[in-house]
Amino acid sequence: MLEEAKKRTAALQQRMKDQGIECAVFTDESSMAYLAGFWGYLGIEFGRPSMVVVKAQDAPIVITPLMESEMVAEMTWIEDVRVWEDFGERTWGAALGHALGNKPSEIWIERNTIAAIVRNYIDDTYGGVPIKDISPVLGALRMIKSPFEIAVMKEAGQIAGAMMAAAHGSLAVGMPEYESALAVIQAGSRKAATFLTDKGWDRFVSPMIHNLQILQSGKDTSMVHRRASVKQYELADPVYFCFCNMAQFKQYKLGFDRMFHVGEVKDDAARVQEAAIEAQQAAIAAIRPGVLAQDVAAAANAVYDARGYETGYRTGRSIGVAYLEAPELKAGDKTVLQTGMTFAVDGGISIDGVTAGRIGDSIVVTDTGFEYITNYPRELLVTEG
Repeated sequence: MLEEAKKRTAALQQRMKDQGIECAVFTDESSMAYLAGFWGYLGIEFGRPSMVVVKAQDAPIVITPLMESEMVAEMTWIEDVRVWEDFGERTWGAALGHALGNKPSEIWIERNTIAAIVRNYIDDTYGGVPIKDISPVLGALRMIKSPFEIAVMKEAGQIAGAMMAAAHGSLAVGMPEYESALAVIQAGSRKAATFLTDKGWDRFVSPMIHNLQILQSGKDTSMVHRRASVKQYELADPVYFCFCNMAQFKQYKLGFDRMFHVGEVKDDAARVQEAAIEAQQAAIAAIRPGVLAQDVAAAANAVYDARGYETGYRTGRSIGVAYLEAPELKAGDKTVLQTGMTFAVDGGISIDGVTAGRIGDSIVVTDTGFEYITNYPRELLVTEG
């Protein structure tokens, strides 16, 4: 992983040189993981920023709290690790100032994701210095995944498959939703552990699946992104599992969703789910190099129209080390698909207060079309009881 991160940083530095960019500051956890190979377990949410400063001509710099520095130094390939403390002359602002220098001609940041306290410091300290957005430059680099990255994402796909099988097996009349969430966490964590060792960089990767399970059942199925509760499943309940905030491994995050029906399925619920599946499959069938992102969405929307449904959902999003990357599969996005791009592709219909139909998979664009990263039956799923 660290050799891969080192190559990415070199590629970014070359793009910075080509575009005349001297220095960029990264505070987003996904960007630091992508470039430097580390992420913090207690970070900006505790008022403790870590940063990676990338210069076009010089070696990159890591700035991190003293408390985290031993771990960070072991996790990253970057040799220049500078620590800060809460008091005295060794604050993070002083460390960043030393890294940027007294009179930078311009400062490049990730405009939409930079930590607010870091942005405020830059604005207050470097008034009059142009602040520019490095996000499109790094984003273009992150669009195309290397074979190494795709291999990691396929491991994440296997973990996600174990999670979905556990979710499926947990469903029974009278079972509370939270028991399904516990089953998902256990199955995913145990599967993730099979890909890890306790040596080297691997020892910093936790196999634990975390975040609150997105799960809706019964009439609440139309409420997108509701979390698992104490509600008990009833006969014919639709149950929706979304793993978009849980199906991840080594910082690579997938999209993966399935809808189940407990014991039996009602005709109206079946029609909605079948329409969602058909729309997703139409979108996936359209994926290949040279196709516009918006045309993939159009293929799904044609199914919704023909079936008499409306949807406000985008059809998909690029996936990687962040939950949302560019491009997106939606109207107006004219990005040309290329081999090595990875997407979560969804079918989604909500009928408020009644039911919903949803399905989602992660794929990688190949030279001839696509390949699934996640796998579970793409059909009407009815449990035994």
